[in-house]
Amino acid sequence: MRPGLGYQAQMAAPLTFRPATLADRTELIALQWRSALGNPRDREALLANTDAIDIPPEHLTAGRTVIAVLNGANAGFAVVLPRADGDAELDGLFVDPASWKLGFGRALCSQAIGLARAMGAGWLHVVANPEAVDFYRNAGFEPAGETETRFGPAPLLRLRLQD
Repeated sequence: MRPGLGYQAQMAAPLTFRPATLADRTELIALQWRSALGNPRDREALLANTDAIDIPPEHLTAGRTVIAVLNGANAGFAVVLPRADGDAELDGLFVDPASWKLGFGRALCSQAIGLARAMGAGWLHVVANPEAVDFYRNAGFEPAGETETRFGPAPLLRLRLQD
């Protein structure tokens, strides 16, 4: 939430979405840091590996990133990338901690699903933070195994997009 505005005042304006541009990069990286550091489990590892937080410019120029906007401020974003197998990868979904628990993550997930469908993907895959597994399962994703990341094992989930 934006400072100085109460919850009701902030929710009076609708959440809107727009494609990201290169001009958004610095602000989105800062938002990603705020969101990622909001998870105490990852804080120490992220601070020791600051290169883990980045948004490559090409993610912002190819219609792969959608931003959630509330009252003129960026409240979160999602990045969807094409995979070599024709499916899509939810490469990142971050909500500003000031907007947690307001349904913005679910709204961004819906936007990401739309981006993946527009790419013609049959499945949307995600390497999930272990704390986010319930969020993704509630959004319709199903377990698809586990993978090793630079920070340890992480669950893989996927969502069928095409019948």
